[in-house]
Amino acid sequence: MNDTVETTQTNSAETLSAPLSPGRKKRSPLGEVFFRLKRSPLAMFGLTVILILIFTAIFADVLSPYPYRKQDLTRTFETPSRDHLLGTDEFGRDILSRLIYGARVSLQVGFIAVGIALIVGGMLGAAAGYYGGWIDNAIMRVMDVLLSVPQTLLAIAIAAALGPGLFNLMIAVGIAAVPNYARIVRGSVLSIREMEFVEAARAVGSSDLRIILKHIIPNSMAPIIVQSTLGVASAILNAAGLSFIGLGIQPPYPEWGAMLSGGRQYIRDYSHLTLYPGLAIMFTILALNFLGDGLRDALDPRLKR
Repeated sequence: MNDTVETTQTNSAETLSAPLSPGRKKRSPLGEVFFRLKRSPLAMFGLTVILILIFTAIFADVLSPYPYRKQDLTRTFETPSRDHLLGTDEFGRDILSRLIYGARVSLQVGFIAVGIALIVGGMLGAAAGYYGGWIDNAIMRVMDVLLSVPQTLLAIAIAAALGPGLFNLMIAVGIAAVPNYARIVRGSVLSIREMEFVEAARAVGSSDLRIILKHIIPNSMAPIIVQSTLGVASAILNAAGLSFIGLGIQPPYPEWGAMLSGGRQYIRDYSHLTLYPGLAIMFTILALNFLGDGLRDALDPRLKR
């Protein structure tokens, strides 16, 4: 009996002291997130689509079969053919080429607008959550006022005041999204600012700015990353809406919303003018939403296994 117990204890000790097999090797935090992200087919589909769009936007000059400005009035309203895979528009311009260049505009607007919202909203939310008191009340009451206005309507008002154009479009969409990021960052800061490592940083004399930038913001990145991914989808959709009503990108520069607007008067006879830009917007938004949902699950510590 004693021999059996000693043998069992010896085997257990050897098991505990044995090195981990290659399959069980410890992964880095980023590797762990990507490992869990790969378990979601929809998230990987979204990531693949976004990477393809980014590649297309970067190499639009090489991939597009025709210049996006090139007109051929003898070949207007052509349906898809060998020469023009997706057909031509009312000016004889190749739709595929304009969609490829439109990806560059849409992604640029989406990422830069989210960057503006993240920087401004993040700073306001971090200040409100860290300092509290009258600073928190003042900032969040302003954010509540902005949140009372629908985001698209707020973007329309800002774009109308600034005027049409790519730069103004990015500013309008970015400012309209600031309240969402401010509230998310504030909530994360409120849950982190009383933790022990923050108290330790205060005890050694770290400044408030150093504590916020080095300790609080890095530990609240998970919800910010998820919101940013979903925010790019909203920014692209808002930008397309503004361009559709004439407050965004101006002709002849290609943008998916502007292409929809230009083709709507011919939709009964030449539906391909609006079909392909609409599909481009739909698949881009769908891919970003899939990726955002996958990142939310991958970054949630409660789902680690």
